[in-house]
Amino acid sequence: MAETSYEKLNIQWYPGHMTKARRMIEENISLVDAVCEVLDARIPSASANPDIRRLSAGKPHLVILNRCDLADPTVTPLWRSAFESAGVSVLETDARSGKGVNTFVPAVRQLLADKLRAYEEKGQVGRPLRIMILGIPNVGKSTLINKIAGRKAAIASDRPGVTRGKQWISLSTGLDLLDTPGILWPKFESQEVGELLAVTNAIKTEVFDIETLAANFMLRLRDLYPSALETRYKISPSPTLTGFDLLEQSALKRGFLISRGEADLTRMATTLLKEYHEGKLGRLTLERPNSAADD
Repeated sequence: MAETSYEKLNIQWYPGHMTKARRMIEENISLVDAVCEVLDARIPSASANPDIRRLSAGKPHLVILNRCDLADPTVTPLWRSAFESAGVSVLETDARSGKGVNTFVPAVRQLLADKLRAYEEKGQVGRPLRIMILGIPNVGKSTLINKIAGRKAAIASDRPGVTRGKQWISLSTGLDLLDTPGILWPKFESQEVGELLAVTNAIKTEVFDIETLAANFMLRLRDLYPSALETRYKISPSPTLTGFDLLEQSALKRGFLISRGEADLTRMATTLLKEYHEGKLGRLTLERPNSAADD
């Protein structure tokens, strides 16, 4: 397959509170026994903050692939296998429904089995384990914590940047969870990472050109899930078409028009992203593990 040519997209996104969040994590990492990183199962690589491994200072690491209900069920096992092959413990969850959440406490206790044995040897049975919950904005950390706690212990929202301060949540299961603000990193290694974060709403919509983002997203869908475009927008995703061509065709099919019968690309772009967020395009995963890239 020929390499897809994406339009250049300029994203200006790094707000000041990210620096404060990073500092908060650095100041509190010594207080915890392990780190739990919540990733978006639709973009497991792009949603993995490369700074977290440095910030976590070698602490035991648990990865949660959240939003599995929106991800491709045939691809999530590939990601799980890739993480486990790298020696990383993995859970799959849908925090909104609570699916998979009941595996969290056993997984943490297994991850920290040596520490629990050390506590027992010191006569400290019942001493709580402290876990820092980390992740990018709007990946579902607070919703996940609330499901684990069985109560509304953390502020949850579908907008990025809601959690601004640290919150300790004590559980009856002998865990203390430290909820932290979503943290991004100062510079993306590639435009693709920025786009995937924007498409999945980890970055606020005000900071990018929505038409260009949607046009590039059309190309990604054409390459990975052409049937989703055919079914939802009644277009034929030909490899000869640009992303803007696909966006225009979809707008015309939907009857999204402006003056003189021209396609309303802004409305179509907004609709495309909204329908993706709502799962109306199907369960789609926008990245593949490197090991599966050539399969």
